[in-house]
Amino acid sequence: MLLRQRVKLLVAGITVIWLTATVVVPVVLTEQTAGSFVPVTDAMLENPAPADWLMWRRTPNGWGYSPLDQINRANVSDLQLVWTRALAPGSQQGTPLAYGGTLYMPNPNDHLQALDAVTGDLQWEYRREIPDDAPQVLGGAGLVSVNRNVAIYGQTIIDTANDGYVYAVNAVTGALAWETEIFNFDVEPARHTSGPMVANGKVISGRSCRPRAGPASCAIVAHDAQTGEELWRRRLIPAPGEPGDETWGGVPYEERLHVGSWMVPSYDPELDLVYVGTSVTSPAPKFLLGGVNNKHLYHNSTLALDGETGEIRWYYQHLNDHWDLDHPFERLLVDTVVSPDPSEVSWINPRLQPGEERRVVTGIPGKTGVVYTLDRETGEFLWATPTITQNVISDIDGATGVVSENPELVFTSVGQEVLTCPHATGGKNWPAGTYSPLTNMMYYPMQNVCARMLTLDPNNSEQNPLYSIAWRGQIAPGTDQLGSVWAISAETGETTWLHEQRASTQALVSTGGGLVFGGDGNGRFRAFDQETGEVLWEINLGSPVMGFPITYAVDGRQYVVASTGAGNSGLTPELRPSSGNNLFVFALPEAD
Repeated sequence: MLLRQRVKLLVAGITVIWLTATVVVPVVLTEQTAGSFVPVTDAMLENPAPADWLMWRRTPNGWGYSPLDQINRANVSDLQLVWTRALAPGSQQGTPLAYGGTLYMPNPNDHLQALDAVTGDLQWEYRREIPDDAPQVLGGAGLVSVNRNVAIYGQTIIDTANDGYVYAVNAVTGALAWETEIFNFDVEPARHTSGPMVANGKVISGRSCRPRAGPASCAIVAHDAQTGEELWRRRLIPAPGEPGDETWGGVPYEERLHVGSWMVPSYDPELDLVYVGTSVTSPAPKFLLGGVNNKHLYHNSTLALDGETGEIRWYYQHLNDHWDLDHPFERLLVDTVVSPDPSEVSWINPRLQPGEERRVVTGIPGKTGVVYTLDRETGEFLWATPTITQNVISDIDGATGVVSENPELVFTSVGQEVLTCPHATGGKNWPAGTYSPLTNMMYYPMQNVCARMLTLDPNNSEQNPLYSIAWRGQIAPGTDQLGSVWAISAETGETTWLHEQRASTQALVSTGGGLVFGGDGNGRFRAFDQETGEVLWEINLGSPVMGFPITYAVDGRQYVVASTGAGNSGLTPELRPSSGNNLFVFALPEAD
């Protein structure tokens, strides 16, 4: 097996460093032998066994739902800690995969561990070295260290790295299987805080594209999951002569910057469509970028990409964004009756026939906290409604889906100050929501935040050259509760229950046991009743629950995973959790 000079591998506690350009390394077997490992197929990814968690949100539709029901509303209060393990230092926001009795846990700083899912014992560890100047080039050590998820396919674990590569390691040994350069780090650096997904044998990856790289690294890229060969790439910023070029107000192509896609896509295998979300431009205020009336495609949009070619089948723009209110978050793909309740939903397509069933892409895709429901085959707008306090959207035309921004908040000059709700850390951010088919409801962790926001001079290098805005955050007027969990009907848009609390709320997972598990910024990890929002179980893990929870089963026993890290909004100074990166695994007591 050929390995690059910079790669380190830890197997059975022994670190091996290769000092030559390429060397041949023998396969080292761990507790799970190569012969016993069943390769993961597309069919398994699309319809995983109940015991498995094979991708970021478990299934390509983005639900974050497991059918496991051994742990349920009647017995969840009996949950107990089974094992715990410290994770590597850095900004910890990882999601473990669970397969074949092994947890594959992405640690900060491109560091991957394979752990025995029953005992927590280390099976192997892969550490990928990234350039020493990555924090300076890619925008800060905290974000550069984030590694939210990995993918699994065949007999490999696949990830994107901050050295500009996509790579695969052997799932049994941790040895490098293949690697492919996506971008030259020295020329077109791109930050990968989230890993890829695999759709129909293709590794689909997005990224945060840095202004230093120009528009070239603002792209979704597909690679062959078995070989690493590049198959297609789709630019998120149109070049001269391409559709959408006219929406940039004549801004030169090399000055069109930062429209990234830094979270994980969703995928519909029947339509062969990949659904991605995009972020804000640099700078954010559009008067600095060709004019406030230009759309600057494809920023803050949902794009449906042809899975075979990467071509844009349709797009929908959620916001012409002047305030760094990105829209890259999870898209939920649901087949549901669509009957928005006019008393609950602010904007409705007048052509909708009450009770008609649609294949929709729904959820809260952006920081504004607005729920959008679109036809996922055509992109037709169906309905939308706000959740937390927001004042940046004044109207959405139900017939066309065109969004109107609040003109009082649109920046027109340097030094202008406005109060925006939410602010740039989001009413919704990267902590994912979940959808349960048991209730046809989606559940979202939200924050009640606003900010005094000020435009800066983009030519002043001592200020914020990336977005040309500065802000001072505050909790939204009228409440002292920062965090919340919203339960929203995918059919009617009705908020069926609302949990509010002082601490921020984090990622959620729903289960066949009628539960929603989720943590918060004060170290609490809870189980909610899906139907009522009642807290049925709670534990203090000491540090903010920053990772994505999952559930899995081994030999008929169900486990629930939470992971902690560090995080502080600064808006709840009386809450003072510790800052420790740890993995915690819970289960019901074993029968006598």
